[in-house]
Amino acid sequence: MSLTRKQFLSVSGSSLLGFSLFNAVNGYGSAAGIQPKRGSGKMSIEVKTKKLELAHTWTISRNSSNFKNNVFVKIERDGIVGYGEAAPNVRYGEDHELTTKKINEARSIFTDNELFHYMNIKEAMDSKILKQSCAKAALDIALMDWVGKALNVPLYQFFGLNPANAPLTSFSIGIDTPEVIKQKVREAEPYPLLKVKVGKPNDEEIIGAVRSVTDKPIRVDANEGWKTKEEALERILWLKSQGVEFIEQPMPAHMLEETAWVRERAGIPIMADEAVKTAADIPKLATAYDAINIKLMKSGGMLEAWRMIGMAKAMGMKIMLGCMIESSVAISAAAHLAPFVDWADLDGNLLIKNDPFSGVKVDHGKFVYNDKPGLGVEGKF
Repeated sequence: MSLTRKQFLSVSGSSLLGFSLFNAVNGYGSAAGIQPKRGSGKMSIEVKTKKLELAHTWTISRNSSNFKNNVFVKIERDGIVGYGEAAPNVRYGEDHELTTKKINEARSIFTDNELFHYMNIKEAMDSKILKQSCAKAALDIALMDWVGKALNVPLYQFFGLNPANAPLTSFSIGIDTPEVIKQKVREAEPYPLLKVKVGKPNDEEIIGAVRSVTDKPIRVDANEGWKTKEEALERILWLKSQGVEFIEQPMPAHMLEETAWVRERAGIPIMADEAVKTAADIPKLATAYDAINIKLMKSGGMLEAWRMIGMAKAMGMKIMLGCMIESSVAISAAAHLAPFVDWADLDGNLLIKNDPFSGVKVDHGKFVYNDKPGLGVEGKF
């Protein structure tokens, strides 16, 4: 007897394991020697760069920008389309041209493999794309969007997650003049949580501008801006007195011993961002950080992010899902994993003026999911 997907989900709980079993039983998986049925449709991959315009100049401790050139991917087979996105980051030596090159170099991985073999495809991409992790992220997101659509389920359901468990997302306030910061905070009135960028000599002025407008909970990201452990501890103790919930990446990523020293004295959670990219980085960070910030652009996509969540949980570390400046494609991908983490900072699409897609939305910090399959995004590629 062969169950329909709907019937199978009713007895499997719609978990990732359930889907694996379903795929095997119905000819999509390779368990128990069952070979998958390859798609008969022509495989195609399209790549485009889109210029995303920021609502405000975006400034962090190391640079400023008014726009981002993000790279979008469209995978199509059997009449099913999957969308992905890469947000190149100069911190990791990425740009849209190199990202596009890496995506094009990986085309054969997709044309030579059954798309339901997504773990095999991930391993092949890990071997093929050694830099430009955002290129892997774009392909991985598009692949998982395709898989979700082929199975006709939202990806949060694919991963066995309850969307009601997703934490509220914070809204980010970039470094600026006190008057502009006040304006940004007022514009962010609908969002109950703020994340404030610091790491400059005028950190107290920045936080003072925020606190002059609101008493909302705030989180702070120094983006490696403090260069000594003494400076970091002094800043953190003052920020703690201002009601800050946690501190993200206080010092450069390589300063593990110094960060551990600060953590012992800070009395407030310390989170790794630039210090962590993939699951392989997590074990060495556990003695210096209380939490990690997982970003799909750093991890190389949803599948590695899922692995990272499991490892961090096993090591007793808190988890935040973060983002770069991204459209609703990549933000929606991360939001589908959000019900499994402690904190969310998925506001990249809220910071741009010309989002070419729509998907998971935000209402007063709360993610609003639709019941469309895959990522649930729509837009003009």
